[in-house]
Amino acid sequence: MELRVKRAPRIDLEITVPGDKSISHRAVIVAALSNGMCTLRGFLPSEDCMNTVNAMRALGIKIEQPEPATLVIHGKKRVLTAPSQEINCGNSGTTMRLLAGLVAGQKFESRLVGDPGLSKRPMDRVIAPLCEMGASVVAEGPEGTPPLRIHGGSLHGIQYRPSVASAQVKSALLLAGLFAKGKTTIEEPVPTRNHMEKMLNYFLVRTTTEDDGSVNVFGDQVPESRDFDIPGDISSAAFWLITAAAQPRGHLLIRDVGLNDTRTAMLGVLLRMGAHVREAVEDVEHVEPRGVVEVTGVPLKATVIQGKEVPQLIDELPILSIAGVLASGKTTIRHAEELRLKETDRIAAIAQNLRTMGAQVAELSDGLEIYGPAPLHGARLPSFGDHRIAMAFAIAGLFADGETIIQDAECIRESYPGFQAVLEEFTNAKRMQVSTPVIGSLAPVPAQEA
Repeated sequence: MELRVKRAPRIDLEITVPGDKSISHRAVIVAALSNGMCTLRGFLPSEDCMNTVNAMRALGIKIEQPEPATLVIHGKKRVLTAPSQEINCGNSGTTMRLLAGLVAGQKFESRLVGDPGLSKRPMDRVIAPLCEMGASVVAEGPEGTPPLRIHGGSLHGIQYRPSVASAQVKSALLLAGLFAKGKTTIEEPVPTRNHMEKMLNYFLVRTTTEDDGSVNVFGDQVPESRDFDIPGDISSAAFWLITAAAQPRGHLLIRDVGLNDTRTAMLGVLLRMGAHVREAVEDVEHVEPRGVVEVTGVPLKATVIQGKEVPQLIDELPILSIAGVLASGKTTIRHAEELRLKETDRIAAIAQNLRTMGAQVAELSDGLEIYGPAPLHGARLPSFGDHRIAMAFAIAGLFADGETIIQDAECIRESYPGFQAVLEEFTNAKRMQVSTPVIGSLAPVPAQEA
Protein backbone atom coordinates (compact mmCIF):
# COMPACT_ATOMS: atom_id res chain seq x y z
CA MET A 1 0.00 0.00 0.00
CA GLU A 2 1.20 3.49 -0.87
CA LEU A 3 0.18 6.57 1.09
CA ARG A 4 0.05 9.78 -0.97
CA VAL A 5 0.28 13.12 0.84
CA LYS A 6 0.16 16.75 -0.27
CA ARG A 7 0.70 20.01 1.58
CA ALA A 8 -2.01 20.75 4.15
CA PRO A 9 -4.01 23.99 4.35
CA ARG A 10 -4.18 25.81 7.67
CA ILE A 11 -5.32 23.45 10.39
CA ASP A 12 -8.18 24.19 12.77
CA LEU A 13 -9.42 20.86 14.09
CA GLU A 14 -10.83 18.99 17.04
CA ILE A 15 -10.17 15.24 17.07
CA THR A 16 -9.80 12.16 19.25
CA VAL A 17 -7.21 9.42 18.89
CA PRO A 18 -7.62 5.65 19.34
CA GLY A 19 -6.81 3.81 22.55
CA ASP A 20 -3.34 3.75 24.02
CA LYS A 21 -1.26 0.93 22.57
CA SER A 22 0.96 0.38 25.62
CA ILE A 23 -2.01 0.30 27.98
CA SER A 24 -4.04 -1.98 25.67
CA HIS A 25 -1.34 -4.67 25.71
CA ARG A 26 -1.03 -4.58 29.49
CA ALA A 27 -4.75 -4.39 30.24
CA VAL A 28 -5.42 -7.53 28.20
CA ILE A 29 -2.79 -9.54 30.06
CA VAL A 30 -3.66 -8.39 33.58
CA ALA A 31 -7.40 -8.84 32.99
CA ALA A 32 -6.72 -12.38 31.74
CA LEU A 33 -5.01 -13.17 35.04
CA SER A 34 -7.91 -11.81 37.12
CA ASN A 35 -10.52 -13.75 39.06
CA GLY A 36 -13.47 -13.03 36.75
CA MET A 37 -14.92 -11.18 33.80
CA CYS A 38 -13.48 -7.80 32.79
CA THR A 39 -14.69 -5.43 30.09
CA LEU A 40 -12.07 -3.25 28.42
CA ARG A 41 -13.36 -0.22 26.52
CA GLY A 42 -11.23 1.95 24.26
CA PHE A 43 -9.01 -1.00 23.32
CA LEU A 44 -6.75 -0.35 20.34
CA PRO A 45 -7.62 -3.01 17.69
CA SER A 46 -4.29 -2.66 15.93
CA GLU A 47 -2.30 -5.60 14.59
CA ASP A 48 0.19 -5.43 17.47
CA CYS A 49 -2.47 -5.40 20.18
CA MET A 50 -4.47 -8.15 18.47
CA ASN A 51 -1.31 -10.27 18.59
CA THR A 52 -1.47 -9.99 22.39
CA VAL A 53 -5.19 -10.85 22.39
CA ASN A 54 -4.61 -13.94 20.24
CA ALA A 55 -1.64 -14.96 22.38
CA MET A 56 -3.82 -14.93 25.50
CA ARG A 57 -6.45 -16.96 23.66
CA ALA A 58 -3.74 -19.48 22.79
CA LEU A 59 -3.00 -19.70 26.53
CA GLY A 60 -6.59 -20.69 27.28
CA ILE A 61 -8.24 -17.33 27.99
CA LYS A 62 -11.71 -16.67 26.55
CA ILE A 63 -11.81 -13.19 24.99
CA GLU A 64 -14.85 -11.80 23.20
CA GLN A 65 -14.80 -8.70 20.99
CA PRO A 66 -18.40 -7.44 20.58
CA GLU A 67 -17.06 -4.21 19.03
CA PRO A 68 -13.62 -3.41 17.59
CA ALA A 69 -12.65 -1.27 20.63
CA THR A 70 -14.38 -3.42 23.29
CA LEU A 71 -13.10 -6.66 24.78
CA VAL A 72 -14.77 -8.94 27.30
CA ILE A 73 -12.06 -11.00 28.99
CA HIS A 74 -12.84 -13.99 31.17
CA GLY A 75 -10.05 -14.17 33.73
CA LYS A 76 -9.04 -17.57 35.08
CA LYS A 77 -7.32 -16.67 38.38
CA ARG A 78 -3.80 -16.84 36.86
CA VAL A 79 -4.45 -20.34 35.47
CA LEU A 80 -3.13 -20.65 31.93
CA THR A 81 -2.99 -23.71 29.70
CA ALA A 82 -0.15 -24.94 27.53
CA PRO A 83 -0.47 -23.65 23.96
CA SER A 84 -1.12 -26.30 21.33
CA GLN A 85 1.33 -24.64 18.96
CA GLU A 86 3.87 -21.84 18.86
CA ILE A 87 2.61 -18.35 19.71
CA ASN A 88 3.02 -15.84 16.88
CA CYS A 89 3.79 -12.32 18.16
CA GLY A 90 3.82 -10.82 14.64
CA ASN A 91 5.96 -7.68 14.63
CA SER A 92 5.18 -6.70 18.22
CA GLY A 93 8.18 -6.49 20.51
CA THR A 94 5.84 -5.55 23.37
CA THR A 95 3.83 -8.74 22.89
CA MET A 96 6.91 -10.95 22.88
CA ARG A 97 8.68 -9.36 25.85
CA LEU A 98 5.58 -9.20 28.04
CA LEU A 99 4.60 -12.75 27.13
CA ALA A 100 8.11 -13.92 27.96
CA GLY A 101 7.62 -12.66 31.50
CA LEU A 102 4.17 -14.20 31.70
CA VAL A 103 4.97 -17.70 30.44
CA ALA A 104 8.20 -17.78 32.47
CA GLY A 105 5.94 -18.34 35.45
CA GLN A 106 4.15 -21.35 33.89
CA LYS A 107 5.14 -25.00 34.30
CA PHE A 108 4.78 -25.78 30.62
CA GLU A 109 6.89 -24.97 27.58
CA SER A 110 6.06 -22.15 25.17
CA ARG A 111 7.69 -21.09 21.93
CA LEU A 112 7.34 -17.45 20.92
CA VAL A 113 7.92 -16.56 17.28
CA GLY A 114 7.62 -13.41 15.22
CA ASP A 115 7.88 -12.09 11.70
CA PRO A 116 11.28 -11.35 10.13
CA GLY A 117 11.41 -7.84 11.62
CA LEU A 118 10.76 -8.99 15.17
CA SER A 119 13.16 -11.88 14.72
CA LYS A 120 16.03 -9.37 14.46
CA ARG A 121 15.25 -7.54 17.69
CA PRO A 122 17.30 -8.20 20.86
CA MET A 123 15.66 -10.27 23.59
CA ASP A 124 18.69 -10.84 25.82
CA ARG A 125 17.63 -7.93 28.01
CA VAL A 126 14.59 -9.91 29.12
CA ILE A 127 16.14 -13.38 28.86
CA ALA A 128 18.87 -12.73 31.44
CA PRO A 129 16.67 -11.65 34.36
CA LEU A 130 14.06 -14.35 33.68
CA CYS A 131 16.77 -16.99 33.78
CA GLU A 132 18.03 -15.45 37.01
CA MET A 133 14.52 -15.90 38.41
CA GLY A 134 14.66 -19.62 37.61
CA ALA A 135 13.08 -19.96 34.16
CA SER A 136 14.69 -21.64 31.19
CA VAL A 137 14.69 -19.18 28.29
CA VAL A 138 16.56 -20.02 25.11
CA ALA A 139 16.88 -17.69 22.12
CA GLU A 140 16.94 -19.80 18.98
CA GLY A 141 18.05 -16.92 16.77
CA PRO A 142 21.58 -15.49 16.57
CA GLU A 143 22.78 -13.06 19.25
CA GLY A 144 19.83 -13.43 21.59
CA THR A 145 17.10 -12.95 18.99
CA PRO A 146 13.79 -14.82 18.56
CA PRO A 147 12.29 -17.36 18.42
CA LEU A 148 12.23 -17.86 22.19
CA ARG A 149 11.70 -21.25 23.81
CA ILE A 150 10.60 -20.83 27.42
CA HIS A 151 10.02 -23.40 30.15
CA GLY A 152 9.03 -21.73 33.38
CA GLY A 153 7.69 -22.35 36.82
CA SER A 154 9.28 -22.35 40.30
CA LEU A 155 10.40 -18.74 40.02
CA HIS A 156 11.90 -16.78 42.88
CA GLY A 157 12.01 -13.04 43.31
CA ILE A 158 15.14 -11.09 42.45
CA GLN A 159 16.45 -7.56 42.59
CA TYR A 160 17.39 -6.49 39.09
CA ARG A 161 18.78 -3.35 37.48
CA PRO A 162 18.34 -3.38 33.68
CA SER A 163 21.33 -2.18 31.66
CA VAL A 164 18.92 -0.33 29.33
CA ALA A 165 15.92 1.67 30.54
CA SER A 166 12.96 -0.31 29.23
CA ALA A 167 9.31 -0.28 30.26
CA GLN A 168 8.87 -3.57 28.40
CA VAL A 169 11.53 -5.32 30.47
CA LYS A 170 10.13 -3.84 33.67
CA SER A 171 6.64 -5.00 32.74
CA ALA A 172 7.85 -8.51 31.87
CA LEU A 173 9.58 -8.86 35.24
CA LEU A 174 6.54 -7.54 37.12
CA LEU A 175 4.41 -10.19 35.41
CA ALA A 176 6.93 -12.90 36.21
CA GLY A 177 7.05 -11.58 39.77
CA LEU A 178 3.35 -12.38 40.21
CA PHE A 179 4.26 -16.06 39.88
CA ALA A 180 7.50 -15.91 41.90
CA LYS A 181 8.13 -16.62 45.55
CA GLY A 182 8.87 -13.52 47.58
CA LYS A 183 9.51 -10.01 46.34
CA THR A 184 10.72 -8.97 42.90
CA THR A 185 12.41 -5.57 42.65
CA ILE A 186 13.19 -3.74 39.42
CA GLU A 187 15.54 -0.79 39.67
CA GLU A 188 15.33 1.87 36.98
CA PRO A 189 18.45 3.67 35.72
CA VAL A 190 16.06 6.39 34.52
CA PRO A 191 12.25 6.52 34.82
CA THR A 192 10.23 4.72 32.14
CA ARG A 193 6.51 4.38 31.44
CA ASN A 194 4.67 3.19 34.53
CA HIS A 195 1.57 1.71 32.89
CA MET A 196 2.12 -1.81 34.23
CA GLU A 197 2.46 -0.64 37.83
CA LYS A 198 -0.69 1.45 37.48
CA MET A 199 -2.54 -1.41 35.81
CA LEU A 200 -1.61 -3.87 38.53
CA ASN A 201 -2.62 -1.40 41.23
CA TYR A 202 -5.97 -0.77 39.52
CA PHE A 203 -6.62 -4.51 39.52
CA LEU A 204 -5.73 -4.51 43.25
CA VAL A 205 -2.32 -6.12 42.98
CA ARG A 206 0.03 -4.63 45.56
CA THR A 207 3.16 -2.99 44.26
CA THR A 208 5.38 -0.45 45.98
CA THR A 209 7.74 2.21 44.66
CA GLU A 210 10.87 3.20 46.56
CA ASP A 211 12.27 6.71 46.84
CA ASP A 212 14.93 5.82 44.24
CA GLY A 213 12.22 4.76 41.77
CA SER A 214 12.63 1.00 42.25
CA VAL A 215 9.40 -0.96 41.83
CA ASN A 216 8.48 -3.99 43.94
CA VAL A 217 5.86 -6.65 43.33
CA PHE A 218 4.98 -9.49 45.66
CA GLY A 219 4.23 -13.00 44.40
CA ASP A 220 1.10 -15.13 44.77
CA GLN A 221 -1.35 -12.30 44.09
CA VAL A 222 -4.45 -12.68 41.91
CA PRO A 223 -5.74 -9.53 40.17
CA GLU A 224 -9.30 -8.56 41.08
CA SER A 225 -11.61 -8.49 38.04
CA ARG A 226 -12.61 -4.93 37.12
CA ASP A 227 -13.75 -3.07 34.02
CA PHE A 228 -11.33 -0.54 32.56
CA ASP A 229 -11.55 2.37 30.10
CA ILE A 230 -8.39 2.88 28.04
CA PRO A 231 -7.57 6.52 27.20
CA GLY A 232 -6.46 7.82 23.81
CA ASP A 233 -2.81 7.29 22.89
CA ILE A 234 -0.62 10.36 23.42
CA SER A 235 1.99 8.82 21.08
CA SER A 236 -0.61 8.71 18.30
CA ALA A 237 -1.72 12.23 19.21
CA ALA A 238 1.89 13.40 18.83
CA PHE A 239 1.71 13.20 15.02
CA TRP A 240 -1.20 15.65 14.90
CA LEU A 241 -0.01 17.88 17.73
CA ILE A 242 3.32 18.42 16.01
CA THR A 243 1.57 19.08 12.70
CA ALA A 244 -0.41 21.91 14.31
CA ALA A 245 2.56 23.17 16.35
CA ALA A 246 4.72 23.55 13.25
CA GLN A 247 2.09 25.46 11.30
CA PRO A 248 1.91 29.16 12.29
CA ARG A 249 -1.65 29.90 13.46
CA GLY A 250 -2.49 26.19 13.22
CA HIS A 251 -4.82 25.04 15.97
CA LEU A 252 -5.65 21.57 17.26
CA LEU A 253 -7.66 20.27 20.19
CA ILE A 254 -7.48 16.58 21.14
CA ARG A 255 -9.96 15.21 23.66
CA ASP A 256 -9.95 12.09 25.87
CA VAL A 257 -6.20 11.51 25.51
CA GLY A 258 -3.99 9.86 28.13
CA LEU A 259 -1.95 12.31 30.21
CA ASN A 260 0.19 9.96 32.27
CA ASP A 261 3.16 12.07 33.34
CA THR A 262 5.62 9.42 32.09
CA ARG A 263 4.23 9.94 28.58
CA THR A 264 3.86 13.73 28.22
CA ALA A 265 7.52 14.74 27.84
CA MET A 266 6.74 15.44 24.18
CA LEU A 267 4.52 18.34 25.22
CA GLY A 268 7.41 19.84 27.16
CA VAL A 269 9.64 19.58 24.08
CA LEU A 270 7.06 21.41 21.98
CA LEU A 271 6.86 24.11 24.62
CA ARG A 272 10.65 24.51 24.52
CA MET A 273 10.36 24.88 20.75
CA GLY A 274 7.97 27.79 21.22
CA ALA A 275 4.58 26.21 20.55
CA HIS A 276 1.60 27.25 22.66
CA VAL A 277 0.66 24.04 24.47
CA ARG A 278 -2.01 23.54 27.12
CA GLU A 279 -3.32 20.45 28.86
CA ALA A 280 -6.09 19.72 31.36
CA VAL A 281 -6.64 16.44 33.21
CA GLU A 282 -10.36 15.75 33.31
CA ASP A 283 -10.56 12.18 34.66
CA VAL A 284 -8.42 10.05 36.97
CA GLU A 285 -11.10 7.51 37.89
CA HIS A 286 -9.39 4.63 36.13
CA VAL A 287 -5.87 5.37 37.48
CA GLU A 288 -4.58 6.55 34.10
CA PRO A 289 -5.25 10.31 33.88
CA ARG A 290 -6.92 11.55 30.73
CA GLY A 291 -8.05 14.90 29.44
CA VAL A 292 -7.58 17.56 26.77
CA VAL A 293 -4.50 18.82 24.95
CA GLU A 294 -4.53 21.98 22.82
CA VAL A 295 -1.78 23.31 20.58
CA THR A 296 -1.52 26.59 18.68
CA GLY A 297 1.27 26.75 16.13
CA VAL A 298 4.04 29.32 15.82
CA PRO A 299 7.37 29.41 13.98
CA LEU A 300 9.26 26.74 15.93
CA LYS A 301 12.81 27.05 17.23
CA ALA A 302 15.36 24.26 17.54
CA THR A 303 15.97 22.38 20.76
CA VAL A 304 18.15 19.68 22.31
CA ILE A 305 16.67 16.31 23.28
CA GLN A 306 18.96 14.17 25.39
CA GLY A 307 19.59 12.47 28.69
CA LYS A 308 16.91 11.29 31.08
CA GLU A 309 13.98 12.49 28.99
CA VAL A 310 14.86 10.21 26.05
CA PRO A 311 13.32 6.96 27.42
CA GLN A 312 10.00 8.76 27.85
CA LEU A 313 10.21 10.11 24.29
CA ILE A 314 11.40 7.02 22.48
CA ASP A 315 8.21 6.57 20.42
CA GLU A 316 7.91 10.28 19.67
CA LEU A 317 11.48 10.86 18.44
CA PRO A 318 10.69 10.12 14.77
CA ILE A 319 7.95 12.77 14.63
CA LEU A 320 9.99 15.16 16.79
CA SER A 321 12.68 14.84 14.12
CA ILE A 322 10.14 16.23 11.65
CA ALA A 323 9.47 19.10 14.07
CA GLY A 324 13.21 19.71 14.10
CA VAL A 325 13.48 20.04 10.33
CA LEU A 326 10.63 22.60 10.41
CA ALA A 327 12.21 24.61 13.24
CA SER A 328 14.78 27.39 13.05
CA GLY A 329 18.28 26.28 14.04
CA LYS A 330 19.98 22.97 14.84
CA THR A 331 17.90 20.38 16.67
CA THR A 332 20.06 17.77 18.38
CA ILE A 333 18.92 14.34 19.54
CA ARG A 334 21.41 12.36 21.66
CA HIS A 335 21.46 9.26 23.89
CA ALA A 336 18.85 7.63 21.64
CA GLU A 337 20.83 4.61 20.42
CA GLU A 338 17.80 2.49 21.35
CA LEU A 339 16.21 3.83 18.13
CA ARG A 340 18.56 1.60 16.16
CA LEU A 341 16.95 -1.49 17.72
CA LYS A 342 13.31 -0.81 16.86
CA GLU A 343 11.30 -2.18 13.91
CA THR A 344 14.11 -0.73 11.81
CA ASP A 345 17.20 1.37 12.51
CA ARG A 346 15.16 4.53 13.01
CA ILE A 347 18.17 6.84 13.20
CA ALA A 348 19.39 5.73 9.77
CA ALA A 349 15.84 5.72 8.35
CA ILE A 350 15.09 9.26 9.54
CA ALA A 351 18.39 10.57 8.19
CA GLN A 352 17.92 8.92 4.78
CA ASN A 353 14.35 10.12 4.29
CA LEU A 354 15.04 13.66 5.49
CA ARG A 355 17.92 13.96 3.03
CA THR A 356 15.72 12.66 0.24
CA MET A 357 13.24 15.45 1.03
CA GLY A 358 16.00 18.06 0.83
CA ALA A 359 16.94 18.51 4.50
CA GLN A 360 20.42 18.79 5.97
CA VAL A 361 20.94 16.17 8.67
CA ALA A 362 23.93 14.58 10.37
CA GLU A 363 23.60 11.00 11.59
CA LEU A 364 25.26 10.38 14.96
CA SER A 365 25.91 7.03 16.64
CA ASP A 366 23.21 7.79 19.21
CA GLY A 367 21.04 10.36 17.47
CA LEU A 368 20.77 13.12 14.90
CA GLU A 369 21.61 16.74 14.19
CA ILE A 370 18.88 18.32 12.08
CA TYR A 371 19.18 21.76 10.51
CA GLY A 372 16.10 23.82 9.81
CA PRO A 373 13.96 25.24 8.63
CA ALA A 374 14.38 23.23 5.45
CA PRO A 375 12.22 23.73 2.34
CA LEU A 376 11.01 20.16 1.93
CA HIS A 377 10.05 18.70 -1.43
CA GLY A 378 7.81 15.73 -2.03
CA ALA A 379 9.51 12.42 -2.68
CA ARG A 380 8.94 8.69 -2.83
CA LEU A 381 10.04 7.38 0.56
CA PRO A 382 10.40 3.89 2.00
CA SER A 383 8.68 3.10 5.27
CA PHE A 384 11.30 0.45 6.10
CA GLY A 385 8.36 -1.59 7.39
CA ASP A 386 8.23 0.69 10.44
CA HIS A 387 4.89 2.22 11.40
CA ARG A 388 6.36 5.26 13.14
CA ILE A 389 8.67 6.05 10.23
CA ALA A 390 5.74 5.78 7.82
CA MET A 391 3.53 8.10 9.90
CA ALA A 392 6.28 10.62 10.65
CA PHE A 393 7.09 11.10 6.97
CA ALA A 394 3.43 11.28 6.04
CA ILE A 395 3.35 14.30 8.36
CA ALA A 396 6.50 15.68 6.70
CA GLY A 397 4.59 15.45 3.43
CA LEU A 398 2.01 17.89 4.79
CA PHE A 399 4.76 20.54 4.76
CA ALA A 400 6.42 19.63 1.44
CA ASP A 401 6.02 21.03 -2.04
CA GLY A 402 4.54 18.50 -4.41
CA GLU A 403 3.41 14.99 -3.56
CA THR A 404 5.02 12.70 -1.00
CA ILE A 405 4.53 8.96 -1.42
CA ILE A 406 5.12 6.61 1.50
CA GLN A 407 5.81 3.09 0.27
CA ASP A 408 4.69 -0.06 2.10
CA ALA A 409 2.49 1.99 4.42
CA GLU A 410 0.40 -1.00 5.50
CA CYS A 411 2.71 -1.25 8.54
CA ILE A 412 0.78 1.69 10.02
CA ARG A 413 -1.96 -0.78 10.93
CA GLU A 414 0.35 -2.18 13.60
CA SER A 415 -0.34 0.79 15.86
CA TYR A 416 -2.84 3.22 14.28
CA PRO A 417 -5.45 1.64 11.98
CA GLY A 418 -7.32 4.95 11.51
CA PHE A 419 -4.30 7.10 10.69
CA GLN A 420 -5.08 7.54 7.01
CA ALA A 421 -8.63 8.76 7.67
CA VAL A 422 -7.39 11.48 10.03
CA LEU A 423 -4.64 12.41 7.58
CA GLU A 424 -7.31 13.01 4.95
CA GLU A 425 -9.10 15.36 7.35
CA PHE A 426 -5.91 17.38 7.60
CA THR A 427 -5.52 17.63 3.85
CA ASN A 428 -9.03 18.18 2.47
CA ALA A 429 -11.81 20.70 2.95
CA LYS A 430 -14.08 18.37 4.95
CA ARG A 431 -12.91 19.29 8.39
CA MET A 432 -14.35 19.76 11.83
CA GLN A 433 -13.74 23.41 12.66
CA VAL A 434 -13.17 24.43 16.27
CA SER A 435 -15.43 27.43 16.57
CA THR A 436 -14.31 28.59 20.02
CA PRO A 437 -10.70 28.12 21.13
CA VAL A 438 -10.50 26.81 24.68
CA ILE A 439 -6.83 27.51 25.25
CA GLY A 440 -7.49 30.12 27.89
CA SER A 441 -9.23 27.61 30.15
CA LEU A 442 -6.46 25.01 30.25
CA ALA A 443 -3.37 24.84 32.40
CA PRO A 444 -0.05 25.41 30.60
CA VAL A 445 2.34 22.51 30.26
CA PRO A 446 5.40 22.99 32.48
CA ALA A 447 8.71 23.30 30.66
CA GLN A 448 10.98 20.27 30.85
CA GLU A 449 14.73 20.49 30.66
CA ALA A 450 16.75 18.14 28.50
